[in-house]
Amino acid sequence: MHIANFDYDLPAARIAQTPVEPRDAARLLVDQGPAAPLHRSVRDLGEFLRPGDLLVVNDSKVIPARLRLHRHSGGAAEVLLLEPVDGVGGDRRVWEALVRPGKKLRVGEQLLDSSGLPLVEIGRRTAAGDTFTVTLLGDDDPLDLLAGHGDMPLPPYITAPLTETSRYQTVYASEPGSAAAPTAGLHFTPELLQSVQDIGVQLARVELVVGLDTFQPMSVEDPLDHRIHSERYRVSAEVLDQCRSAKRVVAVGTTATRALESAATFAELEGRTRLFIHRGYEWKLVDLMMTNFHLPRTTLLLMIDAFVGQRWKALYDEALAQEYRFLSFGDAMLLDRSL
Repeated sequence: MHIANFDYDLPAARIAQTPVEPRDAARLLVDQGPAAPLHRSVRDLGEFLRPGDLLVVNDSKVIPARLRLHRHSGGAAEVLLLEPVDGVGGDRRVWEALVRPGKKLRVGEQLLDSSGLPLVEIGRRTAAGDTFTVTLLGDDDPLDLLAGHGDMPLPPYITAPLTETSRYQTVYASEPGSAAAPTAGLHFTPELLQSVQDIGVQLARVELVVGLDTFQPMSVEDPLDHRIHSERYRVSAEVLDQCRSAKRVVAVGTTATRALESAATFAELEGRTRLFIHRGYEWKLVDLMMTNFHLPRTTLLLMIDAFVGQRWKALYDEALAQEYRFLSFGDAMLLDRSL
């Protein structure tokens, strides 16, 4: 494989800057295999599901993980918290984070809020090399501190202000932890979830804490040389049993997909996964995937290629020609790997 095989021209005008209202009014490109795709809306999803299907969502909740701070010298600094180092059950004080300006900040340096209160202390670079450990300071509960000082961590390609923070959160979000939204799930409303259950579709929840590969395109010529970052996931034994007995497993988003396939591949219900899904991967559970349109040269696009083969290129070309909206606040597609 070559990285150029996973590139395409994405005009800036096609990158959605704001979410549509209502959520399920987003467009849905429905994969029909060799036939031309259908153009529908997310609210029509039930037409393509069947009784006995299992719809699986990632209920990880986005936290206000972006801290805009300054140094004692007055220079601006920014910290994007990715995940607590102490994991589940810890006190969430020490985090892995992206920091700016990474080359200038010193180990032990404290960053201040607008009033001059120290909020973050910089630690050492992690083994990955592109992130740091940081410690949240003060006596406040870390999540309370973030609620008071943090911003929702919108991707850098979204430059418009977010007027309602709830729009970068799924309606079923539960466990706080992610530094980015599982964006395919942003299209669902309580009414849509109920309507698909009314036709005999079961609903299941998994958790995958969205990590660094969501933010960063691959920089290597051979995608197989890319070192994928690990992410924490959890799939209950009950959900795994539901998947095995369902007529079809419909995963909402690449994150739910990765959680399910990790549990099946490694026979571990929870932990950390470095599962890199690319061409040649043998699928274990997921039959259909509802997903947004992804950035070029990303591991997410390799997953789509592994799921439906090279026809993803035709689907993306069609979406661009029909002026679909791309990326986090964009439209969605429904993919079927059996076609």
